[in-house]
Amino acid sequence: MSQLPSPQPLAKRQFASDNYSGICPEAFEAIRQANHGHAPAYGEDEWTRKVCDLLREFFEKDCEVFFTINGTAANALAVATLCKPYHSIICHETSHLETDECGAPEFFSNGTKILVVGGQEGKPDLEAVERTVKRRSDIHYPKPRALSITQATELGTVYSTEEMGRVAELADRLDLTLHMDGARLGNALASLDVAPKEVTWKVGVEVVCLGGVKNGLEIGDAVVFFDRERAAEFDYRCKQAGQLCSKMRFIAAGWIGVLESGAWLRNARHANACAERLEKQLRTIPGLRIMFPRQANSVFVEMDPRVAAALAERGWIFYSFIGVGGARFMCSWDTTYEDVDALAGDIRALAERA
Repeated sequence: MSQLPSPQPLAKRQFASDNYSGICPEAFEAIRQANHGHAPAYGEDEWTRKVCDLLREFFEKDCEVFFTINGTAANALAVATLCKPYHSIICHETSHLETDECGAPEFFSNGTKILVVGGQEGKPDLEAVERTVKRRSDIHYPKPRALSITQATELGTVYSTEEMGRVAELADRLDLTLHMDGARLGNALASLDVAPKEVTWKVGVEVVCLGGVKNGLEIGDAVVFFDRERAAEFDYRCKQAGQLCSKMRFIAAGWIGVLESGAWLRNARHANACAERLEKQLRTIPGLRIMFPRQANSVFVEMDPRVAAALAERGWIFYSFIGVGGARFMCSWDTTYEDVDALAGDIRALAERA
């Protein structure tokens, strides 16, 4: 049997995903400080208690907080709590619930059906949502129970506070529980420059799956229930799903590091600024088209396939995004302006030759 080649180290910081980045210094140092002596397991430690209180301060709400290993578990278990097996949850056709969770929401909810709708810029069309809810009311149709939105969206756009208000009004009128996939909520908040409460519980969001891994943490997303009654027995769901981490203090410590230092939002602002710099440079290159408004930390570009292929040959890694085509370039907390300029320079050189 031939031996597989050893993975080669990446020669440059990449733009495929903010998951490529490492742990930011503030989180790393907080984890190091937590790594001494013994501490109670399964979330009974002082670090977990502290970060839960920090998140309550962050959202300015006496919310219930849990931690999962990743965003798939956070979203899937949240949906399972909001919906019964005969319910359905409505989301945009490009959302992670539909395209990237490998059926986990349906699995952990024992059958809750996902109903997808279209909509511009990664946001569900509200009229389509209403049509989906009112399409049928008989017992043969999976009863719509929740509406899931993504902030920032999978296409790099952001809901304004006014847009959130319209979404929440519709959800309330249709008796839908409002779930937010907040894998990049930090980038959205940095873009909007508003307090977290202004686009979450104050406008009717009942549970948010709060991402940290894409923004400098090593592992662990937070599931935040703004209505404590919604969180009843969620700890049992986490345990059954293999999401109750025994050494929880090492998930919690990273969150403490980025929240106390302000790095969670600072990292997001930096990633957004890098994406803004990249967008400005790409707009000056003939033959390229920016596909969606750049409002967070990603830039979607339509380019000549020959340019994309040549760019990959030069060692750049990026995604051709699911369902919308084009190339997605994602900036991270550790992206530098030099990285951005190098990428844009190669794209320009290749585009001029095409």
